[in-house]
Amino acid sequence: MSGTRKIYYSITEVAEMAGVKPHVLRYWETEFAALRPRKNRAGNRTYREKDVRLVLLIRQLLYEEGFTIKGARRKLQDRRGVDMEQIEIPFTRAERHHQIVSLREELESILAELSP
Repeated sequence: MSGTRKIYYSITEVAEMAGVKPHVLRYWETEFAALRPRKNRAGNRTYREKDVRLVLLIRQLLYEEGFTIKGARRKLQDRRGVDMEQIEIPFTRAERHHQIVSLREELESILAELSP
């Protein structure tokens, strides 16, 4: 599904994508040196795609592969050369809703053209 992705994501959106609470992301920042989202003028975290991919990789290591924090840290150091672009970023609820509405409109338009 093609669509314009956001440049920055909020901590709430990233937490939703990763299936964790925002406080978990803040904790991970203290444990994983590579996870350093920028902060905007208001002091809110702004995650770029590379940050989101890293969060998803950390989640996978901890929750799916069963690594400890220390083990996940070590594994991340070993994976420095891994292509982070291969990690797919899921849509947020808002993006998913927008995509569904767009697809529905497009399909209705096609149906209207096909109707006699």
